[in-house]
Amino acid sequence: MSDMNVIERTSLGENTEVKEFTAIYDTDIGDNCTVWRSSNIYGAEIGDDCMIGSLVEIQENAEIGDRCRIQSHAFICSLVTIEDDVFVSHGAKFVNDLYPPSGDEGEWQGTKIHEGVSIGTNATILPVEIGANALVGAGAVVTEDVPENAVVAGNPAKIIDYVDEED
Repeated sequence: MSDMNVIERTSLGENTEVKEFTAIYDTDIGDNCTVWRSSNIYGAEIGDDCMIGSLVEIQENAEIGDRCRIQSHAFICSLVTIEDDVFVSHGAKFVNDLYPPSGDEGEWQGTKIHEGVSIGTNATILPVEIGANALVGAGAVVTEDVPENAVVAGNPAKIIDYVDEED
């Protein structure tokens, strides 16, 4: 850890490394994780063996499972749950407020991303549930739940294929 970080009321697991210019508050981060430069994380839970890229924001009440990769410039808002082995590509954004800025946290909605999901670059994920092993294409705007093993793309995102479960 560098002197240029602000890390308060946070537990860092064994072998977890936080790069410079990062702010982390009220967060639990598991073992063997790397948090790259200039990230902002507060009130979240992050599992073991995760990589959090540069310039990522993860807000309070967000949960990230084990072995997840959150690439640079991603935004994970409150009420997002990401299970194990999920890949969130560069610039992906999650939304919890359908009528911003409502200012009423009681109106916010949650999102659940099941294990093995891959989310493409610059995808926007509204409050939905994305089933296990689904693929979300780059630039997709996901406005409805996605079944497991589905491949979705477009704005609004539509099912274009299914992942072969044997691959």
